[in-house]
Amino acid sequence: MPAGSFGGQYVWHPAADDRRLARACIDVKAGRYLGAERALRETRADFSTRAHRSLVLASEAADSDLAERWLAEEPGPESALLWARVAMLRALRADDAGARHAGTLLGIAEGACERAARLNPRDPTPWVVQLALARIRRPRDPAPTGLLTAPPGPWPLLARVLRLDPWNREAHHRFLAFFFARYGGTASARWDVAAFLSNRAPVTSALRLLPLVALAEEYDPSSLLAHRAWRRPQWVATALHGHRHWLPEVPRYRFTPVLDLSYLAHALFMSRQEAEAREVLTAMGPYAARMPWSAFGDPCDQLTRARRTLGLPVPAA
Repeated sequence: MPAGSFGGQYVWHPAADDRRLARACIDVKAGRYLGAERALRETRADFSTRAHRSLVLASEAADSDLAERWLAEEPGPESALLWARVAMLRALRADDAGARHAGTLLGIAEGACERAARLNPRDPTPWVVQLALARIRRPRDPAPTGLLTAPPGPWPLLARVLRLDPWNREAHHRFLAFFFARYGGTASARWDVAAFLSNRAPVTSALRLLPLVALAEEYDPSSLLAHRAWRRPQWVATALHGHRHWLPEVPRYRFTPVLDLSYLAHALFMSRQEAEAREVLTAMGPYAARMPWSAFGDPCDQLTRARRTLGLPVPAA
């Protein structure tokens, strides 16, 4: 179903309208890797799609031996990348759970990233995976000039990615996440990094929405009137800037950027910019992302409440 139309139900799967990816996910769940190979091979020069597809495919493969089997049977850039992604997810899950073997899984994941980078030196994605893993080791490399708090972090890793792909979406989001409180970061560092990364991005880039990601991450439902933060002038301005400058770029995307649209729609709705929020949700069509709605409760309920308030169709009860 094309974005912009609504068939009566939300589509939560991260493949959204990427049909090649959706078919590859079905293959992976069935224990086959040919669809994944095709889906990744055609993205060798499209780093944004390659990053997204490899992450979604890895989430489907992480609980099976498909990645290991594919790498053993057909070693190459695509199988190595999927294995790095799967190893990353396993290491992060183990660390989040406080598992004793998290360190071992981290070493395996880092080795998988190095292998994938050797097989395709132009691909920034293995280094993006390393950025995701950095929240486990917590490196404290000095920050460049231009940041108020100069928070230490994996700055050399970010620089390495940006040399290959200056506006790599996932790299920016992974780097910002390093400073989230749940991973050991501080509020001052989070705001500083979000502002620094967004301000250096082109005005038409979705990276300009990074402060809204930080705002959703900071939301505390137990704090009195916390939901009113979105009505502060700086956040209203950020959301309206995204609507004015980035939203017109969305039709040029190869696939609907569901998560970025979700953050923008949510911020516009929370800041009571109803006409703009309606336009963004309409552009999403049936496709939905759990973030940032899940920070406020059940994401389906929260999204439905917003759509109903804005006079848009909602799923049948």
